[in-house]
Amino acid sequence: MSTSFAKPRPFWFAFQAAVLSLVSSAALLPLGAIAQNASTQKPLAQTPPIAAPQAQPLESTKPNSLESSVFSISGGQRLMSESMTAISQQNYDQAVTKLQDARQVFNQLSSFYQELTTSFSGIDNRISDSHRRKALQTAQLRDDATYQLAVVYRAKNQPELAVPLLIQLIRSQAPTRDLGQQAYQQLFELGFVDVAFVRPNAAAPK
Repeated sequence: MSTSFAKPRPFWFAFQAAVLSLVSSAALLPLGAIAQNASTQKPLAQTPPIAAPQAQPLESTKPNSLESSVFSISGGQRLMSESMTAISQQNYDQAVTKLQDARQVFNQLSSFYQELTTSFSGIDNRISDSHRRKALQTAQLRDDATYQLAVVYRAKNQPELAVPLLIQLIRSQAPTRDLGQQAYQQLFELGFVDVAFVRPNAAAPK
C-alpha cells in the first residue's frame, strides 16, 4: 500500500522566502543604524521640574517708621491735639480717654529713652546724650498731659481723681517750675491745701 503526499503549493514557498529575507535583513543591520533608528524615535514627554519658590527680598526698615504709629512722640502729640479738640467741644469723656493714652505713651517712651541713656553711658556719650534729651522731652510731655487730665477731672467734678495727678506733677516738676506751681495752685483752688505758694523771685531786688 503506497502513501501519497500532497505537493506543496507554490504560494507557500513564496511566503517562506519572504520571511527568510526579512530575518536576514534584520540580522545584517549594523549597530550604528540601529542606534540611529532608536534616536529618531520620539522621546516620552517628561514633566518639567517645578522651580523652587524664590524668597522675596525684605524691605529695609526706614528711619522714623514709627512716626505714623501711636507709640511715638508725634503719635502722643496727636492724641494731645485730639484731646484739646474734645475739650473745646465739651466732650470730656473722650478727652479723658485721649489724655490717658497720651500720658501712657509719653511715660513709656521716657522710661525707654532713660534706659538707653544708661546703657550707652560711658560707651558712646553722643548716643547717650541724644537719648537723655529725648527722655527729658517725653517726660515733659507726659507731665503736660497729666496736668490737662487733672484739669478735665476738675471740669467733670471729680476732684478725687485730679488730686493724685497734681501731687505727682509737683513731685516731678518741683514747685518752683511753672507746671509745678500751676499744679499747686489747682490744689489750693480745690481746697486740698490752705496755704498759697508764691514762687520767690530768682534775684532779690536791690
